[in-house]
Amino acid sequence: MDEPAITLIDHGAEGEYQARVADSQAIGRLTWVRDGDVLTAEHTLVPPEIGGRGIAARLVEALVAGARAQGWRIVPECSYVAAAFKRHPEWADLLA
Repeated sequence: MDEPAITLIDHGAEGEYQARVADSQAIGRLTWVRDGDVLTAEHTLVPPEIGGRGIAARLVEALVAGARAQGWRIVPECSYVAAAFKRHPEWADLLA
């Protein structure tokens, strides 16, 4: 399987990471809102037709990489993002 293409859609105070795969029109999304230097990860949604490919994990990795690059911290309001933080203790420094 090809890796999903991850795109950042940033509207300043809110945005999302989107994941697309070559063989589908479906889009995986991780939505967030920003207050200062804190991103609150609100929802992660991967449609069933592209599920089971690790797309949600790639979306969280993109969120983490983006926050780290900007010097931001993350509130994992989304249960999937919270679970990912538990699996990756090396991300603990990003928790708000």
